[in-house]
Amino acid sequence: MSVVSLREVVGRGFVHRFGETPTVDRKFALTLDDPNTTTQEMLAAVGIFHGTPHPEYAYLLCVNGQVAENDPDPWHASITFSYEAPLRGVDEFEPNPLARPSVWSFSTGGSQVPALVYYEGSGNGDIRPLINGAGDYFEGLTTDEAEVRASISNNRSAFPLAEAAAITNAVNNAPYLGGATHTWKCTGISAQQATEVVNEQEVNYWQITVELVYRQSGWPVQLPHIGFNYLDGGVKKAVYVQGPDGADIVATNPQPLNTDGTLKYPGGGGTPDILIRRLQPEVDFDFYFATPPF
Repeated sequence: MSVVSLREVVGRGFVHRFGETPTVDRKFALTLDDPNTTTQEMLAAVGIFHGTPHPEYAYLLCVNGQVAENDPDPWHASITFSYEAPLRGVDEFEPNPLARPSVWSFSTGGSQVPALVYYEGSGNGDIRPLINGAGDYFEGLTTDEAEVRASISNNRSAFPLAEAAAITNAVNNAPYLGGATHTWKCTGISAQQATEVVNEQEVNYWQITVELVYRQSGWPVQLPHIGFNYLDGGVKKAVYVQGPDGADIVATNPQPLNTDGTLKYPGGGGTPDILIRRLQPEVDFDFYFATPPF
C-alpha cells in the first residue's frame, strides 16, 4: 500500500482580515495503489506536519491537516493543510504539549482593605492617619484597593501536589514583576487532564493554571498598635481614662501602646503606631513561576 503520485491543487485559499494575521490553505490530490492506504502513509508522502513552515510565508506554520478519502473514488484522496501564525511566534511553536512555554494573562480588579490612612488636600503627597480628633481609629472602616491578577498556564506530566500545597497562599520573598517584597500572593492552583496526539503518539498531561494577585500595600496585615491593656513594670493592667466627673474609668476605646507594651501616651491622645504582621509563608516566585516574556 502506497501513494503512487500526488500534486498540489492549483488555487490556494488565502484570507487576511485587517488587524489579524493571514490564514492559508493548501490542498493536495493523491493517487493510491490500494484503497486501504493508511492516513499516516498519505501524510508521510506529502511530508507536511504540524509546525511545517509555509513555502511562501515563513511566519505561517501548519496547524491543521485534514484527509478526505474516496475523493473522488477509493483510488484517490485529498489532504488539506491550514497555515496560521502561532500564538507566540514561529520560534516558540512546539507541537509537544509538555515542551510548550507558559502562557500569561493579566487582569485588574479591586478588594476591600482596612482604611488606616487618607490623602489630605489636593495631590497624593500628604498621607495622614485616618483617626478622629482624640487619636482613635474608626473601627471596621474599609476602602477599595486595586489588584492586578496574573494567570499562568502551562502543562505538566503529573499534577505537582506537594508543590501546589507549598506555594498556595504564599507571598514573594523578593521584588517580583515590579512589585516589592510581599506584594504578590499565590491565591490558587487548578488543573485538569488533557490528551493530545504528537507524531502518532498519545500524550496525557495536566493543564495547570496558577493565579497570582498583586496588592500595592502588600499582603501582610496592618494593625493599629492599640489595646485595652498595657504593661506596667511587667504587670498587665487595664487602661483607664478620665471620666466626665474626673474619676478614672476603664477605657471604652483601646489606647496606643509602645513596643514593650507600655502606654505610648499616658496622658491620652496621640497617634498609634501601625503593626505590620505577615501571616503567609514566603517563597521564591522567580524560581516557581519565572516571569512573562516581555
